[in-house]
Amino acid sequence: MAVSLAFSQCGSLRERCEIGSVRLIHGEADYDEGAVVPVCDWRPLNTREAQRLQAEPGIPDGALIELVRQPLPDTQVEAAPDLHAVAAGLYPFADRWPADFLGCVTNPGDAPTTTEDPATGRRLGLHVDNWDRLPYGRRHEGRRRLCLNLGPGVRYFLLGDREIEEIYRLVHPDPEHHYPHTDDVRRYVARGRPLQCLRIRLEPGDCYLAPTELLPHDGSTLDGEQPSTAAFWLGRWPAGAGSTEP
Repeated sequence: MAVSLAFSQCGSLRERCEIGSVRLIHGEADYDEGAVVPVCDWRPLNTREAQRLQAEPGIPDGALIELVRQPLPDTQVEAAPDLHAVAAGLYPFADRWPADFLGCVTNPGDAPTTTEDPATGRRLGLHVDNWDRLPYGRRHEGRRRLCLNLGPGVRYFLLGDREIEEIYRLVHPDPEHHYPHTDDVRRYVARGRPLQCLRIRLEPGDCYLAPTELLPHDGSTLDGEQPSTAAFWLGRWPAGAGSTEP
């Protein structure tokens, strides 16, 4: 199963998404040793690449990447006395589909990646989530994650162009006896296997719905001067839950 982006027109995908290569981290104190990160050699998608990434009919809901637009308050959200309460109240589908609010995080501008290991304080680079801890062969059944950029700065959604089960098969001779993990992404790249990184732009008020247990991913504020606060939810949203072209 490949990356499946729900855009109705190839042109709109190319306007919002760029592609680049990745590298392995060695000896950088801010990152896990061996983390996979973008090289930051971003370039626009060509037409063929955009067509390959567009979702085909019949893709399971749990494997689809969609973009949604959520209007934000006129006042600056990050200055609210209770930021988590304000963020939770901005859930776009409160009247339709329940979801678990995971909280929110503020990242400074110009950060190449954003996710840290809370145990070490080091950045993870491209990684896969494990909220539902689904085994090999069932990762597409997991809940999707919704991320809302509360601003004030721009944010990017980074994702690898190979899903974890394809990666996993190539680094484990007996994949059915293990659980896919971020370390598998690192082993895959260390062995010289092909992986490119996509970068999707999220302006304040933009959200993504994505299978973060299926696709290697991270966030970024690179090239942004202002910080970005992001709020996160886990849920089961049907395909077409919101506008796919904010």
